[in-house]
Amino acid sequence: MNDKTLRQAVMDELAYDPSIRSEHIAVTAVNGVVTLLGHVPRYLDKVDAEHAASRVAGVRGVANDIVVKLPEELKESDEVIASRALQSLAWDSAVPKNQIQVHVSSGCVTLTGKVEWGFQRLAAENNVRKLHGVVTVANQIVVQPRRVPPNTQNIRQQILDALRRNLMEHTAVDVKADGSRVILTGHVSDYAQRRVAERVAWSAAGVEQVQDNLAVIA
Repeated sequence: MNDKTLRQAVMDELAYDPSIRSEHIAVTAVNGVVTLLGHVPRYLDKVDAEHAASRVAGVRGVANDIVVKLPEELKESDEVIASRALQSLAWDSAVPKNQIQVHVSSGCVTLTGKVEWGFQRLAAENNVRKLHGVVTVANQIVVQPRRVPPNTQNIRQQILDALRRNLMEHTAVDVKADGSRVILTGHVSDYAQRRVAERVAWSAAGVEQVQDNLAVIA
């Protein structure tokens, strides 16, 4: 697929997804790498636009340069955002209680703290993305599993088995476990598969860090 066709496909996908307010989003494509430009009224639109672009066949990478311009009716004080974020985290059973700290400055939310699993880190971020008044989210939560000596061979095999279940082309992905750190190398056929591989790596027991060195080769 050439860049002109890819650009149009991404624009069509953005327009097709009813959850995204895409009327002020522009798209460029160079060698399979898509750049999203323009502005949206909610941070969630910016995140959803990136996800939509990444699932289009042929996309090798996404640069998200969309700016969040909050309309007056969506603006909130930092104190209100922080309070709602803490309340949202407290109601989510996927997020461990009293483990996440929230700091808000001019609508920019920073999450800190420690959790045992990668999915808990992501769940905390997902809760905050959708709140009124949020301009951006910096997820600085650390994944720190219970102190059990990591079995690197077991971690590696867990991930390889999961890749086999999730990706048809898993054999192109190589997994190296260095203690609790996982390194992904090799290649996948599109950006969406790269996201799947990274999610799979984070889901293995004992993983504290994932280094994604996968190349996208369409």
